[in-house]
Amino acid sequence: MKTLPSNVIAYRKTPVFTQETVPSALLSRHTTKAGSWAKIWVISGQLCYQILLDSPEEHILTPDSPGVVEPQVPHQVKPLGSVEFYVEFYREVES
Repeated sequence: MKTLPSNVIAYRKTPVFTQETVPSALLSRHTTKAGSWAKIWVISGQLCYQILLDSPEEHILTPDSPGVVEPQVPHQVKPLGSVEFYVEFYREVES
């Protein structure tokens, strides 16, 4: 799993989503904008995080194991039963 670079700061956070309220856009292939990183924080339960590159990756996210989304990398999530999570967005610090 990737880690956030040291030169980014948080600038926005989504509401908490559940398996019933997760937006459909997150359940299908999508990307973040150029220069925008994200971190998927699971509060309870488990979330399947799929990175959709030529060599796909699949990670099970838990409260102890968040997921990092790189800029413009296609990905999607899938709830694994009951889950609560949110997404926090980051951008590079301007010099």
